[in-house]
Amino acid sequence: MNLDPSSSRAAGSPTTSPVFLDTGLPLFGNAGFKVRDLTPATVAFGRKELDLALWEMPGLQALREEFGAAQPLAGARIMGSLHMTIQTGVLIETLTHLGADVRWVSCNIFSTQDHAAAATVAGPRGTAQKPEGVPVFAWKGETLAEYWWCTLQALLWPDGTGPTLIVDDGGDATLLIHLGVEFEQRGETPDPKKGENEEHSIILALLAQVRAERGANFWRPFAAGVRGVSEETTTGVHRLIQRTEQGTLLFPAINVNDSVTKSKFDNLYGCRHSLVDAIMRATDVLLSGKKCLVAGYGDVGKGSAQSLRNQQARVAVTEVDPICALQACMSGHDVITVEDALNQGFDVYVTATGNKDILTARHMSQMKHNAIVCNIGHFDNEIDMAGLEEMRRNGEVEKIEIKPQVHEWRFTKTSHGPNGAPHSVIVLAEGRLVNLGCATGHPSLVMSASFTNQTLAQLDLQQNAEAYGKSVRVLPKHLDEKVARLHLHKFGANLTALSGDQAAYIGVPLDGPFKADAYRY
Repeated sequence: MNLDPSSSRAAGSPTTSPVFLDTGLPLFGNAGFKVRDLTPATVAFGRKELDLALWEMPGLQALREEFGAAQPLAGARIMGSLHMTIQTGVLIETLTHLGADVRWVSCNIFSTQDHAAAATVAGPRGTAQKPEGVPVFAWKGETLAEYWWCTLQALLWPDGTGPTLIVDDGGDATLLIHLGVEFEQRGETPDPKKGENEEHSIILALLAQVRAERGANFWRPFAAGVRGVSEETTTGVHRLIQRTEQGTLLFPAINVNDSVTKSKFDNLYGCRHSLVDAIMRATDVLLSGKKCLVAGYGDVGKGSAQSLRNQQARVAVTEVDPICALQACMSGHDVITVEDALNQGFDVYVTATGNKDILTARHMSQMKHNAIVCNIGHFDNEIDMAGLEEMRRNGEVEKIEIKPQVHEWRFTKTSHGPNGAPHSVIVLAEGRLVNLGCATGHPSLVMSASFTNQTLAQLDLQQNAEAYGKSVRVLPKHLDEKVARLHLHKFGANLTALSGDQAAYIGVPLDGPFKADAYRY
């Protein structure tokens, strides 16, 4: 399978290229997919879980039934950059059921479920020996260089084209395209030595190698073929909005994150389920009675606080926003600072802000012995992992693997551990999403709401992208309500119907939408 994106390459010329950094993988190679394990047993395990998950994802079932015959995504080439889990496999197969040609990559180096990736590659009618599914480039425990290699592979179609639509989670696929275009517009060759951190240097190295192999006009025609993107998460939406404000957004975007049936269900109810699941799988530590700090009280923070409180932990919150802080107070949480928590000897620290440098290496050097540190925000820089690594290089802390994605960081120059010895902290998932690094993420029914929104967004972009201009939009209220309706029967809910007089009295259509766009649920 030739993944060469250059339409001008001479016929019969080689299809391989130099390997990318230390991955051992050619940047422009012939890989049709790359997963960890495509054995029959792994494929069968993944397929069984996909079948079970589909039953718990009524929104995606309903969209398959409603739109399958019409094939509304026929002709669409959809690249996805989103956690390669079982639930994502159901989303992928829904998109293909509606006619799309799909390629996929995970958006996190630790979040892939390898059996999900294998089953998605094999497909519902294929086998391990003869896969007939979707090209997936993802495995649990990728290096950062492998991660960005995978991202490029998912962007490149065998016939030399790229995606017409993107499903993004955190904005990495969108970022790579935009950075590539910007370097070309400036006539500048990316210099990895100018990277702001390790990951940024890797991105620059990839862009530099693309330029060396494909010339100075690769990304601009590539970007011109992208009709739009639907973005899954808060951080990715912030990136998109920044680009609209700067006038640099290259294609239309739909903000899936701020659909009520995404933000409240995935961010709040999903985290309420999956945070303690991850902490307990990783550590087996009793949470009842422990002092736990949740940094940030947005929807993710609210769900995280509820998750810990449901275990009868004593939960406090940090906040910069006075409205969110007041909500925390009204929910019975103390609102304190990280420094307060350090002084009070908190046991567990959870970051959920979407910002950077929330828990620094200096903070961790002051934590009580064996305090648990984890993140449930999108990126890995809420916790200062770079600072810990620098201390490790300087001999100030030792990194000890307890098991995959669970590490003891033992400080060498502190004295408030047992009997005056140095203390340790337990860092989960290396500062990345703990619920996907140390557990399996949100349950299927929660993700059904999120992914029903994603599918509707892709359908909308396929039909209307050019009418939206280079803007960031949310799905209309009637579609948000549709997503909710599609899931109510799973709970045995029976909606009350308005009479005509009642609907007229409050000024809403008889069948909705029932709230104004400004209403905050």
